[in-house]
Amino acid sequence: MATYFDPTSWSPLRAIDLGKRLFDRSLLDQWVSFTTTWVDPVADLGSGAVTALLPDVLMTVLSEGILSRFDSRKVIATLLGHKLHATLDVLEVRRRGAHFQTKTVLSGMCWDDHPIESVSVIAHGVRLIPGVPTKLRTQQLDLDGTVTTEALVGWLNTQPLDWTLQIDGSGLIKAKHRRRLISALVDARVRDNRLTVDIRRANWLGIRVPRSMLPTPAAEFNDLPNQARIVDATREGELVRFRVELPEITGSFDLAQIRSAIVAGTTLIVC
Repeated sequence: MATYFDPTSWSPLRAIDLGKRLFDRSLLDQWVSFTTTWVDPVADLGSGAVTALLPDVLMTVLSEGILSRFDSRKVIATLLGHKLHATLDVLEVRRRGAHFQTKTVLSGMCWDDHPIESVSVIAHGVRLIPGVPTKLRTQQLDLDGTVTTEALVGWLNTQPLDWTLQIDGSGLIKAKHRRRLISALVDARVRDNRLTVDIRRANWLGIRVPRSMLPTPAAEFNDLPNQARIVDATREGELVRFRVELPEITGSFDLAQIRSAIVAGTTLIVC
């Protein structure tokens, strides 16, 4: 059974030498000062010099470069039109037959200005297709993460809902209807794209509504971006733990931009 390991331990010798040569820390300043074009082997990769080793070379170059610059540091990226700021805690790669599998762990993440405590992303069936730009395809993404209840409620309050939400002293969510004089203490859970709301207590015009009269609202998430599926999302005290699956995703990146971003420590862009 395959296990995760450092890319330098598995890549072909050529890939190891290339990765080390490209991202040796002693050369970074020289690149910044003197390199204005791709005058190294990566130029051949970008121009389509395809060999049997190319996927391993590309994967080694990218993983070595990203780790050398961003390991345990803040990484800034634009992924498929979304802005991401996070600390890179783990980046692991393994080959699975003709494809790769990657595992990335990020903490202190901000996704389009929405704070997320941590997220682990496993990409299955990863393929790198050489060209200008280089294409990246994944068969599936599995995301496991945590977000604070406060951050989640703050995001929900920006949505066109009939309710305003806040955290109650009990840890539950207090919901007030924007037009009707109704308030309630609620908890919620999502399983397989279905949201179920548990109403613990409700008041109308200051009068307590008997629990026997309280419904159990539910809603389906059928139109999530990129055909995402929320496998599970559960509140645990001040945190909400979630698991999301996304089907095949295709993106592209410019090797020159990626290298420049690694050398300078600036934004990585995948379109």
